[in-house]
Amino acid sequence: MIEALRPLMRPHRLIMIAIAIAIVWWCAVSLNWSWLPDYWNNGLIQQGLWTTTWMLVVSWAIGLFLAIWLGLAQAAGPWYLALPAKGFCSVIRGTPLLLQMWFLYYGLGSLFPYIPWIRHSWAWTYLRDAWPFGLLSLTLSFAGYEGEVMRGALKSVPHGQLEAARAYGMPRFTILRRIWLPQAVRLVLPTLGGETVLQLKSTPLVATITVIDLFDVSRRVYQDTFITYEPLLLLALVYLGYTGVIVLLFRLVERSVPNRVA
Repeated sequence: MIEALRPLMRPHRLIMIAIAIAIVWWCAVSLNWSWLPDYWNNGLIQQGLWTTTWMLVVSWAIGLFLAIWLGLAQAAGPWYLALPAKGFCSVIRGTPLLLQMWFLYYGLGSLFPYIPWIRHSWAWTYLRDAWPFGLLSLTLSFAGYEGEVMRGALKSVPHGQLEAARAYGMPRFTILRRIWLPQAVRLVLPTLGGETVLQLKSTPLVATITVIDLFDVSRRVYQDTFITYEPLLLLALVYLGYTGVIVLLFRLVERSVPNRVA
């Protein structure tokens, strides 16, 4: 235990820890936190936390699944699959996420009420809300960026290993599942961790289309109470906590995944 704490006992780190504790104490004592119990008791903060969390997780999972196929289409697919995949990634990476989100919600979404078969279908229960458009834009954005990353990772796997697997008579899907994809994922893990943090930082954009997330909660606090710094400070601390958890999880995954796939 003492050995584990020894790096923290260096003078410059002790000074940094003392400064951090002093700042936290000053913020807790000097700033106005009287609004916090009210917004916690009415459930608005919990709703913002939940919306930010599930939108990050769902858009990450679906986006990564799509990114794998986008990368495969560009790395090994025929031209009629590689060309649309390349075009999709280029459009997503070349346009702002806010523009994509507004195009889907205020553009495409505004047409749905005038289409009878959509207006009177079960899908209208969801399409009349803003969150499907926010989730879709986050998912497509993550897929577009990670699709290009997966393409590079798939091409970085030594081609001789794939040729040797084919020479042994392995089916293509087995080669993909046991050799090609595991090594590509191992190569992309450090980048994927950083992209996940960036995805977290992109979630506040859903507040611009009326979705109640953490950023929208801080904005509502300001509109109701004219208190500016305290909600933003709390928002920053929450996002720092999210980021710390993401970084820790990816470091644990990187340590558990072997450098070479047998």
